[in-house]
Amino acid sequence: MYVKIRAVDVVRVPPERLGDDLQVVVTEMLQEKLEGRLDKKLGMLIAILDIVDIKEGRILIGDAGVYYETVFDALVFRPTMQGIVEGEVVEIVEFGAFVEIGPLDGLLHISQITDEYISYDEKGAKLVTRDTGRTLGEGDKLRARIVAISLNERDPSDSKIGLTMRQPGLGKLEWIEEDREKDKERERAKEKDKAKDTDKDTDKDKDKEEKKKEEKKGKKKKEKHR
Repeated sequence: MYVKIRAVDVVRVPPERLGDDLQVVVTEMLQEKLEGRLDKKLGMLIAILDIVDIKEGRILIGDAGVYYETVFDALVFRPTMQGIVEGEVVEIVEFGAFVEIGPLDGLLHISQITDEYISYDEKGAKLVTRDTGRTLGEGDKLRARIVAISLNERDPSDSKIGLTMRQPGLGKLEWIEEDREKDKERERAKEKDKAKDTDKDTDKDKDKEEKKKEEKKGKKKKEKHR
């Protein structure tokens, strides 16, 4: 979800900053201009990492500033369809939970939490499953898959990201750990059953061998009597 990219942009250095360290000024200008900006193709630019190259400055008639074409590395948050994300529940509502994933929030609709019926506990600000009594509330950490993306460049806070936990390996982190322990217990039980079956088969084989030996002894006795 977090990607390092190399990009190019033109930075205007105002006349009052022309005597300062160029790299420092260009970095500050890029941070002010781009950090927190959302682009549908690139994603949300989180931070300017390094200035790679600053080309020769250009001036325009009637403008006292100097323009520098700059190559830089940046950290970008880029949500992708079917991507697995981990986040924290920041709000519980009647129809689901809002989850903070990086700089954006995703919606985990109540129908995408689990196969169980879920009720909304308004006083406790929690969603509760009927059969197992599991709860989902603010501050809970979870793992989900992105199933819908609609980014709003003008107003990033209005972007919509749909999430689901109704797949293996997804869910509230505590639930995932509980399910793992249950799976381990099932495996142990299966191994015990296999061991019991093996012991039974071994006992049966021993009984067969004993019967064969007895039959052989009986035949030898009969032959002696003849």
